[in-house]
Amino acid sequence: MFTSFSSFDLSRDGVRLHGRIGGRGAPLLLLHGHPQTHAIWHRTAPALAEHFTVIAIDLRGYGDSGRPAADAQHLRYSKREMALDALAAMQHHGFDRFGVLAHDRGARVAHRLAADHPSAVERLMLLDIAPTLAMYENTTQAFARAYWHWFFLIQPPPLPEALIDVDPVRYVRSVMGGRHAGLAPFAPEALAEYERCIAIEGTAQAVCEDYRASASIDLEHDRAEIAAGRKLVQPLRVLWGEHGVVGRCFDVLALWRERALEVSGGTLPCGHYIPEEAPSELLAEALPFFLQRTDQGQRP
Repeated sequence: MFTSFSSFDLSRDGVRLHGRIGGRGAPLLLLHGHPQTHAIWHRTAPALAEHFTVIAIDLRGYGDSGRPAADAQHLRYSKREMALDALAAMQHHGFDRFGVLAHDRGARVAHRLAADHPSAVERLMLLDIAPTLAMYENTTQAFARAYWHWFFLIQPPPLPEALIDVDPVRYVRSVMGGRHAGLAPFAPEALAEYERCIAIEGTAQAVCEDYRASASIDLEHDRAEIAAGRKLVQPLRVLWGEHGVVGRCFDVLALWRERALEVSGGTLPCGHYIPEEAPSELLAEALPFFLQRTDQGQRP
C-alpha cells in the first residue's frame, strides 16, 4: 500500500505524529476513523495524488502515532487537541491552507479543525457522520444498539481498556465486521495493519480516551460554539452510506445545516466504511469538489 508515498514523523508537544505524503498540487489532508489508521485511504490516495499533494496522518492514539497518557478532563484526546496535531502536520510540510477529506472520528477532528482554524481549512468533505452533539442528544435505541461502542468505550477506566486488551484483534473484527458488509470490504493487508496497531501497548486506553473526550470536553466546545452563534464558513460536503446507521437514525443534512453556512451532500451505495467499500464513488465526489478552488476558482 502507498508505494508512491513517503512516510514521515514529527512531534507536537511531545506526541509523535506519523503519516504519509505523496503527489503534487494543492494540499489535501486525509483523516481516518476508529478503529483504523491512515491505511483506510489505500484505495483512494493514489488517484487523489494525481491532482493533489496528499497528506494522510494517524490520529493520536491510533496507528503509529503517539498515545499520550490520559488526563482527568480528557483534554489530551479532545478533538481540539487532535485538530492542532493535524494543523501541525500540514504546517510541517509548508501548507497553511488546505482541503480536508475525513471519515468517522477523523471527520469529528476535521469539524473542530475547520471551526477553530477557519483560515487554514479551505473546504472539507466529511464521511458518514452527523455532528457529535446532535448524535448524543438525539440517541435512539436503534442508534445505541448499532453504535454500542460509543457507550462502551466511555465507561470509567479500567474496565473497557481491560476488556479490549484481552483480545484486541477480536475487538477490531467485532466492531468492523459487525456492520453492513462484514469484513469482506477490507483488503487483507489493510486489515492486518488495523490488527497490528490495535495491539500496540496503550492503544486501548487511547481509543477509550478519544471517545470519553467526545462525550465530555468535545461537547462543551460544541455547545460554546453554538451559544456564540458560530458556524463553519467553508464549503462542506457530507456523504454517508445508504446501508449505514447514520442516515437511518439522523437527518444528516439538516443537522449539518445547523452548524455550517454552505452544506451539500447525499448517500453513496455502501455502508459505513466509505473509502474502502466505495472508493470509485468517493473519488467521483471528492475530485470535483476539491478541484473547485475557492481562490478565484483556479485549479491546482
